[in-house]
Amino acid sequence: MLNNIGNLLIFLSIAVSILIIYFSIHSLKEKKKTINKKLFNLSLWQTTFTLTSFFALIIGFILSDFSLITVFQNSHSLKPLFYKITATWGNHEGSLLLWINVLVIFSFLFLVFNKDAEKKYRIYTLISQNVLIIGFFLFLFFNSNPFDLVVPTPKQGLGLNPILQDPALAIHPPLLYIGFVGSSIYFSAAIGSLLSSYEGRNFAKSIKPWVIVSWSFQTLGILVGSIWAYYELGWGGFWFWDPVENASLMPWFVMTALIHSLVVLQKRESLYSWVIILCLSAFTLSVTGTFLVRSGILNSVHTFANDPSRGLYILVFLSLMIFTALTIFFIKYKKENYSFNTNSKETYILVNNWFMAFYLITILIGTTYPIFTEALVNIKISVGPPFYNIVIIPLVVPFLFIMALAPKVKWISNKFKSSMNFFSIIALAILLNALIIYYLEPYSFLTNLIITSSIFLIIYSLLDLVNIIRKKNNFDLPRILSHLGFGFLVFFIGLNHSYSVDQDFNLKEGEKKEFENYVINFKSLNYEQYKNYKAVIGEFDLLNKKNLKQETLFPEIRIYNQPKTLTYEASIRTGLGHDLYLTMSNISRSEFYNIKFQKKPFMIWIWFSAIMISTGGFVRLFKNEN
Repeated sequence: MLNNIGNLLIFLSIAVSILIIYFSIHSLKEKKKTINKKLFNLSLWQTTFTLTSFFALIIGFILSDFSLITVFQNSHSLKPLFYKITATWGNHEGSLLLWINVLVIFSFLFLVFNKDAEKKYRIYTLISQNVLIIGFFLFLFFNSNPFDLVVPTPKQGLGLNPILQDPALAIHPPLLYIGFVGSSIYFSAAIGSLLSSYEGRNFAKSIKPWVIVSWSFQTLGILVGSIWAYYELGWGGFWFWDPVENASLMPWFVMTALIHSLVVLQKRESLYSWVIILCLSAFTLSVTGTFLVRSGILNSVHTFANDPSRGLYILVFLSLMIFTALTIFFIKYKKENYSFNTNSKETYILVNNWFMAFYLITILIGTTYPIFTEALVNIKISVGPPFYNIVIIPLVVPFLFIMALAPKVKWISNKFKSSMNFFSIIALAILLNALIIYYLEPYSFLTNLIITSSIFLIIYSLLDLVNIIRKKNNFDLPRILSHLGFGFLVFFIGLNHSYSVDQDFNLKEGEKKEFENYVINFKSLNYEQYKNYKAVIGEFDLLNKKNLKQETLFPEIRIYNQPKTLTYEASIRTGLGHDLYLTMSNISRSEFYNIKFQKKPFMIWIWFSAIMISTGGFVRLFKNEN
């Protein structure tokens, strides 16, 4: 039943997409300045059919309809309802259908909310977006159909991967998809702009809200993924430069550069071609990341697809998309003649873009280089944190200074807006850094530079915040929130890296371990039976010898039945100053357990800083700007 309904809805969605392209081309020939109402109705039907198909799949998971292959492979009748629902997008087929839903929803919303834009521009954008929609629908229908049947119908499903049975993973994919799949609409808008010659300030104004929406959700999606990795993987970190993590970060750099470049295009009618390149690059990198994740050529805890045929389809589609976009760009390319003063806001924004491009290229090389070396010389290598830390981190220092100074520079002119003393704020930042070292302990020279430069950005942003409160003018509030959040993020990551405590040792029940200022007492083991898994729960008393404060931590070893899997769940005691982090794992079924203890300073402030960055984007979205 659901098989027929789902396939019918997919077929109808494809048919409507084709009709939208047909009537859009027909509308281009009409002399009317407004878009035919038929296109609005078709787009509404397209959205309705696509959303309904997704809800049909959700119903299949809720009802445990194991006749559907996706439900059979990724669910079980005994799973809690919450994880039955989230399993809908916790697999390749369901997540691809979610991807298409985002494409369709953004297409419809663009048509609705960009009524003031030129007709040709909107029509070409709609055509481009629907070409993408049809391409992904064909991929879904012929290669990754979530409504395919299993014959005969199994009585029970295989279950959901235990590491996906987590609230953070329930919201992580939708947030991330709104982010990087949402970038499709300004990819299409860039094509529409080139074909209709809808340029300059009007083009910038039309896509700016969509860029801000996708950037803000992408930031939140990356944050939620980091939080999940922190407590679920048991490694105690929040970013591992994993290839799939990099795949979500690369479009974020492009989006960040695009947000800043749009300001120049809107204010100065400059950088149009560069803005077009960034629009095309954001979605191109999103599809590239999808290819890397779903082709099976990357090894990562985040990947869930390993089918070369899927990878081949995406690679061909990606190649055609890039070739078509670049062909249109070079045919319509117009050379721009502009010059910026060295000390103007435009120049600082360009420098910001250069930094973003450098970070992007570094991560792209680090992610793809192992793939090429394995393919060419059959040698497996890995590019890990040391590479990124050596190449990227030193350049964070000048980047933070530019972030602080850029808002003080005027457009066109070569004068600062503010007379604030640059050297006095540098001195204050150095002094505060020295106080941190004095009260805690020294750290490396590079960390000194990073902490000092982050404090510099924080002070500048706080002074700006005080200034807008005093003047009761909140025009710059979004920028201040995001820049202040980024300053705090770098600051707290620097302190976290310098002052973390990490101990790895073996204990058996009843034993104690002393190290530095702590004593860990392995008190007992308890066994619990839950609906979804069995758990071996350790009870550990952690005594701080300095202040004699005692905490009790309860790490778990979970045994899942559907599928049969062991997971190691960290016990985390979160505080304003630090997190206490403890995991345990059994050593070859002996009486000894491997215990990993970490003290992670300022973790909650790292999360708060990232939320502040994203909040700046959402505040910008709801501000009225000319």
